[in-house]
Amino acid sequence: MDGTRDADAVTLRQTDEDTDRTAARADSRRRSVGRVTTTFPRSTPSALGIDARGLARFLDALESTPDVEPHSIVLLRHGQVAAQGWWHPYAEDRVHLLYSLSKSFTAAAVGIAVREGLIDLDATALSYFPELDAEITDERSRRIRVRHLLAMASGHREDTIDRARELDRMNVVRGFLLLPPEEEPGALFTYNQPCTYTLAAIVRRVSGGSLVDYLRPRLLDPLGIDDLAWRRDEADAELGFSGCYAPTSAIAALGQLYLQRGVWEGERILDEDWVAAATSKQIDNLDEENPDWSQGYGFQFWMARHGFRGDGAYGQFCVVLPEQDLVLALTGQSLDMQAVLDAAWQHLLPAVDAADLDAAADADLEARLASLGLPPVQGGRLPDLGAGPFRGDGIDRVGFTRDGDRWRAALEVDGGTLSVPVGEGEWAVDGPLAASGAVAPDGTVLVDVRFVETPHLAHVRIDLAAGTATASWATEPLHDGPLTLRRPAD
Repeated sequence: MDGTRDADAVTLRQTDEDTDRTAARADSRRRSVGRVTTTFPRSTPSALGIDARGLARFLDALESTPDVEPHSIVLLRHGQVAAQGWWHPYAEDRVHLLYSLSKSFTAAAVGIAVREGLIDLDATALSYFPELDAEITDERSRRIRVRHLLAMASGHREDTIDRARELDRMNVVRGFLLLPPEEEPGALFTYNQPCTYTLAAIVRRVSGGSLVDYLRPRLLDPLGIDDLAWRRDEADAELGFSGCYAPTSAIAALGQLYLQRGVWEGERILDEDWVAAATSKQIDNLDEENPDWSQGYGFQFWMARHGFRGDGAYGQFCVVLPEQDLVLALTGQSLDMQAVLDAAWQHLLPAVDAADLDAAADADLEARLASLGLPPVQGGRLPDLGAGPFRGDGIDRVGFTRDGDRWRAALEVDGGTLSVPVGEGEWAVDGPLAASGAVAPDGTVLVDVRFVETPHLAHVRIDLAAGTATASWATEPLHDGPLTLRRPAD
């Protein structure tokens, strides 16, 4: 987000025998249980000391607050599910793009590598890339330590990702280290994407494989995370700072691991002193505007008014409340992320260990969670759309064909085609896409397309008389176009 050591330490590795044993255990487990799925014991809110009425008020706030759109919620207390639900067309078995919540998974890989003796927090970043030693001449760049990267304290005054890529798109670490920090490393907090990118590169360097390959037997399999993929850049390297796709249960599992101080089912995965450091303030960030973003920063975790959390753009949250023994995992498409946390503090926190628990409210909450859904496009029935294709702004063209009792839209954009059935009065889902359509009072055809493995939604508007179409984003994707807004291939 000083120090040097011997070259031998830079390339510390597990022995081949240890690596083989780890891989064999992982292979054995996968053969014996098939696809591993994260499951937590199910309970009820009242049995876990949570008033379901407060949870219902939290859901009300998520659904009614401007610029907040929830996609999923998993709430754990004492390691058990108090409540969970997905707003259709989002679903339990789908991954969701985590954006910067990816950083907390990258940090876990660093923590595991520290435990294995592969990474030294006080080593310099440069020491892991000795091939760059001759050309990284700035003394501050040479003094950036691993712990500075973890704490977003490289000494740069602003995010350097664009400049680092301009310097070397195929070696972002090199581009980053070629940019001299304006301040001494460790002196100030700056949310700086190449810090995390470099951490991911260090894990790859010391392990000899990909970030996901390293995490699979050490974190993902033990926690039962069966589906996690990572967007890669032009150099075929995981972004680290973003681009991780995982189900909501994986977010909850990561939070529960940290809540349990690094132990999972009796096995220590992260050292306790790592967890303590990662989840406590390593540097001040008082210049941040929102109150839950100005409580300090740990190792790729934000401190908050209550507990700590990892989070990602548009409302991806892993909130951990040690005092309440609670983990809250959320995904969404929310522009006002502070409002999400405000709602949690206002409605969810008072419901924990409430004096007037109402066990009768559990059933109503369970029924509500089972029927969550985002509203489809409202309006009249779709007319005959076979006269297209329609050309316009933000999209090359849109054509429609019949697909049983529905229309199917073919959206041509960026040199490719997205094909999706269009539901009327509902969301029609096909793979990573869902769409709903209707006619506005002025005769405009409205089609919304959701990329249901991501936060994002595109609005398509068609003027039948003019034969034109326009397309716009409800929220702008940060590092993908419409053709790649889906789980990356393994």
